[in-house]
Amino acid sequence: MSQETPSYGGQAVIEGVMFGGKHVNVTAVRRKNQEITFLEVPRSEKSWVVKLRKIPLLRGLVSIIDASAKGSKHLNYSAEAYAEDETETEELAKQKKHKEKEEGWSLGMMLGVAVMGILSFIIGKIIFTLVPVFVEHFLFGNAFKNYVLHNLIEGAIKLILLLVYLWIISQTPVVKRLFQYHGAEHKVISAFEAGDELTVENVQKYSRLHYRCGSSFMMLTIVLGVIIYSVVPWHDLVERIVQRLILLPLVIGVSFEVLKGTNAVRELPGLRYLGYPGLWLQLLTTKEPKDDQVEVSIASFNRMRELDAAIEAKGFQQSSVTGGILDPAKG
Repeated sequence: MSQETPSYGGQAVIEGVMFGGKHVNVTAVRRKNQEITFLEVPRSEKSWVVKLRKIPLLRGLVSIIDASAKGSKHLNYSAEAYAEDETETEELAKQKKHKEKEEGWSLGMMLGVAVMGILSFIIGKIIFTLVPVFVEHFLFGNAFKNYVLHNLIEGAIKLILLLVYLWIISQTPVVKRLFQYHGAEHKVISAFEAGDELTVENVQKYSRLHYRCGSSFMMLTIVLGVIIYSVVPWHDLVERIVQRLILLPLVIGVSFEVLKGTNAVRELPGLRYLGYPGLWLQLLTTKEPKDDQVEVSIASFNRMRELDAAIEAKGFQQSSVTGGILDPAKG
């Protein structure tokens, strides 16, 4: 990827894909009638958030919390669209028409969804951090005194729980399709970074795995967590729990920096293998997408790029998107 090529990111949503641009985030969703609808939300970065994003270690935590808040709005939109398609009634149709007359999401709705997204991330991360602690303590708490060995076993338990959880949910039809859209998102980004024209045929040639994926980040938090937790000794279960909670932001920050580093050196001989554990985990979190799913991913990416270009052409004086308004386009 050349230095001039922007580094885009995205996420899979229910029956669709979201891409984040310089000035706007766009989600494209395939509806039951095969129509593709869009959710277009301008990016509004606070000055203090921008400053925090430049501070090593801290920028990882800020970026992930910010992504959780913004991504939850797009996931919520896709879930509502899916529910409407599955349970379409006259009442729902009336509600849909009423919503389309509104100018967009109210400030209260946007804040509510953002707060729920942040809380979901924090609570989920705490649970995933502490459950392995209790399991390891219950099974091996009195077996030996070496806290480093306890940490290693705890990390192994955490990895097993993650793999089992991902495998179980991947067997459900909805999540399986979600993982297919995840693969479609990766393929589009890879095709764009390679400078290839974004057609379904071209995009399908690329791998569904990508170095910058959040799945790689999850793997890094497990591996680096064992190392970081082993630096500070603990003597009982209470100390161990307190240590995990205090050091959790550091683990997230270091993992973010390492993820950026492994992505930067992936083209260097011998160093590309540093990112392989995360790519292996993506074998569970992504599936090979179908052509119609790749089409949705391309539509989302192209729409995001079009809106970014339109906003820049207007000198940022007037936004060409409206917060939360749907812009249907035939797929």
